[in-house]
Amino acid sequence: MDVAQIVKSTQEQGVAAWVDYLNQLRLNELLAKLTSQNMNLEQALAELQKMKVNIAALIENNRGGAKGMHGFIAETAEVGIENARNLIKGLDAVCEWINNNGPADILRNGTEIQQKFVRSGGHFGLEAVKAHLEQYPDFIRNGGKYQIPKDFYNDLQRILALSQEEAAKESTSTYQLWKWIHTFFEETGVSPSDLEPAVLDYSAVQAGKIGKTIQQEENNIKAEDQRRRNEAYEASKPTLQEGVKAAGISAAMEGGMTFCLGVWKKHKQGKRLSEFTAEDWKEIGIDTTKGTVQGAIRGGTVYAMTNFTATPAAVANAFVTAAFGVTGQGIKFRRGEISAEEFVENSEILCLDVSISAVSAMLGQVAIPIPVLGAMIGNVAGMFMYQIAKDNLSEKEQILIQAYQESFAALNQTLDERYYKLLAMLKKEMERFSSMLELAFDPDVNIAFDGSIVLADYVGVTPKKVLRNKRDIDQYFLN
Repeated sequence: MDVAQIVKSTQEQGVAAWVDYLNQLRLNELLAKLTSQNMNLEQALAELQKMKVNIAALIENNRGGAKGMHGFIAETAEVGIENARNLIKGLDAVCEWINNNGPADILRNGTEIQQKFVRSGGHFGLEAVKAHLEQYPDFIRNGGKYQIPKDFYNDLQRILALSQEEAAKESTSTYQLWKWIHTFFEETGVSPSDLEPAVLDYSAVQAGKIGKTIQQEENNIKAEDQRRRNEAYEASKPTLQEGVKAAGISAAMEGGMTFCLGVWKKHKQGKRLSEFTAEDWKEIGIDTTKGTVQGAIRGGTVYAMTNFTATPAAVANAFVTAAFGVTGQGIKFRRGEISAEEFVENSEILCLDVSISAVSAMLGQVAIPIPVLGAMIGNVAGMFMYQIAKDNLSEKEQILIQAYQESFAALNQTLDERYYKLLAMLKKEMERFSSMLELAFDPDVNIAFDGSIVLADYVGVTPKKVLRNKRDIDQYFLN
């Protein structure tokens, strides 16, 4: 038993299994993210549906009348949309619609929010903020926030960013608005930071437009959902960084294993570690370097093949091992160290070894019917040799390999012909068996009786045990 070969083969398949594990980790993470995102989408759409029901009730009951209804719509829309936007990202729904005509309309993470969707006055609803603050003077001191329509807030910020000279230069109306706003902040003690934008513009919450607004938000939620799914998919793709990591760890594993095997072989020859010569260490060092390089190539190649060509890790590893081995045999043949027959024979055995290794590794993960193992091993061995020869060897070596491949293909064709003949025979017999089975279980008792006799004879029941007539039946049951 070649213990070194078994250890080396195990280490090589270990690299393949580890790369496969890296790939599986990414796929598992993708599956987990997509499953979680399914729940996020379901919860976000449910939140919007609840919002739609509340808004429909407001409109049906004419809550607030023609002038005030949009304010109540804005409150429930703010809660529903902000919660949905959080839920689609996997965050918590943090907003609650208070709806009790108190000092606050919305509660968000413990912060009280008073909405003011008021166009009258032309001052972005700040008159309504002032009136509310007069009624509840401690509202801001207690941590409360005022919320105005998003478009109002953006216009307010633009005006606040202007200097007095810039406002005066822009227009008379802009300058008058600039002065009013600055007076408002000075007299009320309200700071711009006490204001925040709502998620919607003033026009979007009007009774005649809220339906379109909701539909647009549903589309936005679905678009965000798809974006997050795309991000998860992109994150699950193989990367150059991970490929380099696979190559580096594979190089370390194979280099370390080669070093240990080199020391073990010297020890097996009767040498103690202290007795190793400079030549021994040089030999071990060269082999270790080769092993390290081969390991890097193996890790990178297996990673690339498993991720970009849908090749199983065990097969990819086997291909790399076969490529190294057959190329090595080709070099020996060119140098005249082995004959043509030895080149073919050695390559065949090497490819057969790695094929068996690949199939054995795969058997631990998937159930493979035993009858196909021979065909799989033979075919993989032949294809490995042919492809490696075609890509890496000289014309003379390719001719030798191709001759072997042609003889293998001829044998395979003969086996295929026999297989199809047997398959046709089996199909014919199955049809006959099915026909007899139908007769044996026919609803007509007489037909079923005759059919059961034919079926019994067909499957090989001992003739004397078959009841063929009434006399046989009476004798069987009465005696």
